[in-house]
Amino acid sequence: MLGPDPNYPYPFEKLSYELENLKRTVFLKNVVTRDNIEVGDYTYFDDPKGADDFENKNVLYHYPFSKEKLIFGKFCMVATDVKFIMSGANHKIDGFSTYPFAIFGLGWEKEMDITKIASKGDTICENDIWFGYGSTIMPGIKIGSGAIIGAMAVVTKDVPAYSIVAGNPAKIIRQRFDDKTIEALLKIKWWDWDIKKITQNIKHIIRADLEKLKNAKKS
Repeated sequence: MLGPDPNYPYPFEKLSYELENLKRTVFLKNVVTRDNIEVGDYTYFDDPKGADDFENKNVLYHYPFSKEKLIFGKFCMVATDVKFIMSGANHKIDGFSTYPFAIFGLGWEKEMDITKIASKGDTICENDIWFGYGSTIMPGIKIGSGAIIGAMAVVTKDVPAYSIVAGNPAKIIRQRFDDKTIEALLKIKWWDWDIKKITQNIKHIIRADLEKLKNAKKS
């Protein structure tokens, strides 16, 4: 086996050294049960209090009738207390009150169809994204591959690939690389290689050796 098994939830359980909580980190695809959440291989969530209940504690207002999806690509890193707010949090704002009468039923639902509250669409997190501690992602956001979301950031707009955002509301601090490099990385898509090829090229990935990765893609 090359690297951890993406189909086993707790990668730290198979390490040769000891950690206080071996189940603090999970490969998310193995613990998510909802049909409206999709997770790629090696995307993980870390929480020292236990990471199994991500879809209930960290994905908020994502009701069974919700049509929009939360989608993660591969190799994303989700830190403790990161929250994904979904469209179910929306309230109607065109009336005199924003109060959600319909959710309480008993006759109040007759004037409001809760399944038709405006959806912001899918929340799409591409590949190799680092979500910093306590960051919040609002509904319908698209985050490009290689982006970094700063700790405690509140993301209200789409985030371009390989950019760093921080603050409330989150703003672009800088690009991680120049435009030409970013374009090349998005063509290389190393995260889609087979695991043997990724393993052979980890040193080039972490050392930012673009030419070696270009040559590896051709092989």
